Amino acid sequence: MQDAPLLFDRPALHLRRSRAARDATLFMQEAVADEVQERLIEVNRTFTAPAVVTGWPQVWTARLPDARIVADDETLAFEVGAHDLIIHHLALHWANDPVGQLVQSRRALRPDGLLIATLFGGQTLHELRSAFAEAESRIQGGLSPRVAPMAEIRDLGGLLQRAGLALPVADGAQFNVSYASALHLMRDLRGMGETNVMGARLRTATRADVLRLAAQIYHDSFADSDGRIPATFEVVTLTGWAPDHSQPKPLRPGSATHRLADFLGTGEGKLDPTQD
Repeated sequence: MQDAPLLFDRPALHLRRSRAARDATLFMQEAVADEVQERLIEVNRTFTAPAVVTGWPQVWTARLPDARIVADDETLAFEVGAHDLIIHHLALHWANDPVGQLVQSRRALRPDGLLIATLFGGQTLHELRSAFAEAESRIQGGLSPRVAPMAEIRDLGGLLQRAGLALPVADGAQFNVSYASALHLMRDLRGMGETNVMGARLRTATRADVLRLAAQIYHDSFADSDGRIPATFEVVTLTGWAPDHSQPKPLRPGSATHRLADFLGTGEGKLDPTQD
């Protein structure tokens, strides 16, 4: 049986990143790394064996100088139980097997070790996607595989449980960036190494007329009063812990010792809508 084609062309991703590294645009990598550091402060725990999975190690060398840097390859270069903290940083959306990435990370954690994974979510670049979709439909009569499918936050939380992580949490935040034009945005995406590497993508350059029309549609649909266009980056953060006996456990169904009605001060099933 022939293997199904991979969603992402990983060699192309590495090539795009290598080209971008000459003049990298890392403001999103930096901003999300700052958010992760704030979360670690809130955890209020000292981690002695951290690791960071990333395609941009320079973002983390000053932040976590003692961390082991691991390339976001399909097979992560981890040892079992070697780390008490793993940060999987803005790379999971390029994984052909995201659950496998989380499973590998969980196996590399010590009991009660923490995983924080960040990735771009489903609302990312929705403006650019809609502009290109309309432009291609008008000129070519159809759509090409151009923007990678990105998962919604409601679906991503389940990945943590599938990977065997405890106390799973998924939440999202939007970063809104403005540009002079769609062409300026696309230049930044090249500098981020975040351009199209879908396995089914067209292997020819985008037609100039499609590019011009997409830029015009983007401006006409989204530009503000100053003529600048917005670009949305949705970042989803997944947090989970390697299972450990010390962690809190959910109560068994039917084990409650008090009725909800007792706390509400109402009759059974009769919440008074006039109460504050």
